[in-house]
Amino acid sequence: MHLLVLAGDGIGPEITAATLSVLRTASERFGLGLRIEEAPVGHAGLSAHGHTIHPDIVEKARKADGVVLGPTSTFEFKDPTKGEVNPSMMLRKSLDLFANIRPARTYAGFPLRCGEFDLVIARENTEGFYADRNMEAGSGEVLVTKDVAISLRRITRFCSERIARAAFELAVTRRKRVTIVHKANVLKVTDGLFIEVCREVARQFPAVAVDDVIVDAMMAHVVRNPQRFDVIVTTNMYGDILSDLTAELSGSLGLAASLNAGADHAMAQAAHGSAPDIAGKNAANPLSLILSGAMLLAWNGRRKNVSAFEMAAAAIEKAVETAIGAKKSTADIGGRLGTRETGEAVAALLRA
Repeated sequence: MHLLVLAGDGIGPEITAATLSVLRTASERFGLGLRIEEAPVGHAGLSAHGHTIHPDIVEKARKADGVVLGPTSTFEFKDPTKGEVNPSMMLRKSLDLFANIRPARTYAGFPLRCGEFDLVIARENTEGFYADRNMEAGSGEVLVTKDVAISLRRITRFCSERIARAAFELAVTRRKRVTIVHKANVLKVTDGLFIEVCREVARQFPAVAVDDVIVDAMMAHVVRNPQRFDVIVTTNMYGDILSDLTAELSGSLGLAASLNAGADHAMAQAAHGSAPDIAGKNAANPLSLILSGAMLLAWNGRRKNVSAFEMAAAAIEKAVETAIGAKKSTADIGGRLGTRETGEAVAALLRA
């Protein structure tokens, strides 16, 4: 498996190094034959090539079997004419990574905020209110006058159908329940279309129970009773906010795994930011990116029908669970280790 690894900014290089330690160990144990190629993005890309993600890197991503992307300082990149673009956006859009799959589960070993739970959010990844993703050219945000700003939201039947199908296919492998999250009581046309398409797809999966919840009520439900939910499917912005909430309820954003998947490409990506305030201090939790890397291995195994990759992914997840329980992790989840040492602990458990 050929992996393109893009470390990013801030804590990105640190958590990426810890993740590569685990992935290399998994490759040795399960005979995966990982071939790792690294390239600079973010500020490193600007320094090296005058672009936060050079077009050549996008082409490398197309040719690779998968991409691992560390967090980047996206808020600082404001002028595309100067090569300042969001690397994550560029890859999601260029590779048509329409499904952002974000699991959230609790682990034994530290206090639980809302009890034990295990759910997955299937977030549509290519349209919605995101100004950099819903237009063929230009931005979805317009400054009409200095006092008037407009943001356009695109919802299509095609994109709604494929994220709904991804959610229901996922639910078949889990507890067979899908919850549609929306705001159709106000956004009657756009969210109305999203619900309509999700319900159409649901009829093709009669074994899967389905319900729907308005997004603001959903925020209360996942705090009060996250055990109720299995697979949640929703549009881009709702999914972005909801997945951060469920990740924090599970213990920390440092546990928030994320896989951006399309028909032919996939990218592992930590769900959190670049955290420049702790960069270089060996304090960042690498488990989000490690778990995301495991998701990428599993995706590749299913796609190529090679069970060793799925076995490796399961072993990584088990090693992470064991490390958390033994407090062989970072301080945000009750551990006593640094970034590098946490990666080494997971790799050691994987070898055991």
